Amino acid sequence: MARVSQAHLDARRRQILDGAARCFARNGFHATSMQDVLRESGLSAGAVYRYFASKDEIVAAIADEAFGLVRSAFADAAAAVPPPTPDVLLGRVLTAVFDQAPPEGDRQAFARLIVQVWTETLRNPALAATLNEGYTAMRKAWADLVGTYREAGLMPPGPDADHVARTLIATAQGFIAQQALFGDADPSVVEDGLRALTTMRNDASPEAR
Repeated sequence: MARVSQAHLDARRRQILDGAARCFARNGFHATSMQDVLRESGLSAGAVYRYFASKDEIVAAIADEAFGLVRSAFADAAAAVPPPTPDVLLGRVLTAVFDQAPPEGDRQAFARLIVQVWTETLRNPALAATLNEGYTAMRKAWADLVGTYREAGLMPPGPDADHVARTLIATAQGFIAQQALFGDADPSVVEDGLRALTTMRNDASPEAR
């Protein structure tokens, strides 16, 4: 019997996850059955169950990929020297997430998938632990970047670095929620909006305000 290559195994696993992601984005986790996943992926039950024993395992695999994609996009964008300002960094992170994420070319579908993953963490302790781990790491990375900005003279001393980190993470989460609910939102919107907000002057006279 010919040995199946790792590339073939990886491609088949990818086929299953992409098909499931399309179903979940369209109908939600709980309204999607394994039969739906089989039809969408075009594979037999035996082929799918070779990789995943249940729908919950597929959900967990998609969630892990989504969390990993966000962390990787952030790490890549933040590795630039000197680091980009927050508006540019968030724009790069969101662009990388939506450009690489399955289902290909459908940003709103992937945003809906991310929001569903967040919701699923409220009932799934394993997913909640994964999300919390990623969130904690992101907060630390952002706080460290705030220190770098201050050392470079790009940001004045003042608010706790963790407060800045949490605010920027919330901005990214809010953009993803907007994309999920309404679509038609490009990461450049966040970049332009943040740039405008962070360059506001607070030294104007009361008459000019």
